[in-house]
Amino acid sequence: MTTLIRGGTLVDGAGERRADLLLEDGRIAAEGTNLAGDTVLDASGCLVFPGFIDGHTHLDMPVSGTVTADDFRTGSEAALLGGTTLLIDFATQDKGGTLAQALAVWHSRADGRCACDYGFHMAVTDWNEHTRRELHEMADAGVTSFKAYYAYDTLMLSDPEMYDLLCEMREIGGILGVHCENGPVLDRLRAQAAAAGHTDPSWHPRTRPSIIEGEAVGRFLRLAELAGAPAWVVHLSTADGLSEIRAARARGQRVIVESCPQYFTLDESVYDVPDFEAAKYVCSPPLRPLSDQRMLWGALEQGEIDILSTDHCSFNFKGQKELGRDDFRLIPNGMPGIEHRPTVMYTAAVASGRMTAVELVRLLAENPAKLFGVWERKGSLTPGKDADVVIYDPRASQTISAQTQRQNCDYTPYEGFRTAGAVRDVFLRGIHAVQGGKLMETGCGQYVARGKMR
Repeated sequence: MTTLIRGGTLVDGAGERRADLLLEDGRIAAEGTNLAGDTVLDASGCLVFPGFIDGHTHLDMPVSGTVTADDFRTGSEAALLGGTTLLIDFATQDKGGTLAQALAVWHSRADGRCACDYGFHMAVTDWNEHTRRELHEMADAGVTSFKAYYAYDTLMLSDPEMYDLLCEMREIGGILGVHCENGPVLDRLRAQAAAAGHTDPSWHPRTRPSIIEGEAVGRFLRLAELAGAPAWVVHLSTADGLSEIRAARARGQRVIVESCPQYFTLDESVYDVPDFEAAKYVCSPPLRPLSDQRMLWGALEQGEIDILSTDHCSFNFKGQKELGRDDFRLIPNGMPGIEHRPTVMYTAAVASGRMTAVELVRLLAENPAKLFGVWERKGSLTPGKDADVVIYDPRASQTISAQTQRQNCDYTPYEGFRTAGAVRDVFLRGIHAVQGGKLMETGCGQYVARGKMR
């Protein structure tokens, strides 16, 4: 059986063109005119995108004495409704555990439950010779990207360990992403604030100032330079971090830069709301001043940011965020966003005239496909690739609300946000999973083993 998507404007990294798209046996069979299909879907007036890729999610993850509100079923269903056809989650090694154990645990949480396709990065938290050897086994299992932390006591690596890990990336052709905040210093700032009686959520951003990110970004990039390895800066949020990235690129380093919609559409003023509501916005890095946001927009418009992910890490306000009502340090860090990334960024970036739809699709599909080793299958509308297709109606409009979202969370940071357009239909490997904005098929996701970065 074949499906013909007729009358739309195809948009991928190669540009925009008026053409029809033929899907057959889970693949894109052809694009052109005068094509025929067993089923014809009218996409007149709509944009036809490749399926989007979210390269930074945290689903079914134990954090701060609780577990994220979205598991792989609810999170992937929300992702698919928003046009994301592949998510890449972070399997995380336990201290004293192995990478193989972590990968097995994440497979047990995701396999058979995902509505969209999925893969894993591997977070390395316990560096030793066994872990070093296991990196090669991970690459053989289709895990070619890794993460390390400069913050959080149970996760962080030291500088010598970070350097060793970067050297190993060079050997296996992998890429390392790092959470860049100076953990020991921010812990001192947090302790000082609490000792002075400052325990409300407004002290979360105050104890994680921009210099905490900038210093860690600069340190990471210098170690990557020393190791001769590419560097992936995750969830960039500050002008300080951006200046370090610009300096590294001027030295000739390859630096992959990721940011997230929240740093372009929200700012630190949300922490001034009363009655503990600010806890909803406690994420790390925190939301920043408008001056940082303006710098990030400039970098995005100039092509200095490579990918836009969500860092989706959802916790309910009731019962989970409230764990820190008496001490902001106990608020689980993270916000939901996996469902709304494409529409929020289309509205903020494309409908506003800041960038073109082609530029946005590179950030949401083409670049992550290339960087995370799935370009052979995903990331564009090229015939032969997986039939992951999003039909986006720019004439539609929605108001984002926790009452209507699929995310398993009792709030959204984008409450009341009016979108310019909406995802109408989504195909996952040719399966018409979302029809007219409604989820019609679930549980069809497959694990995607990934190759090396392009």
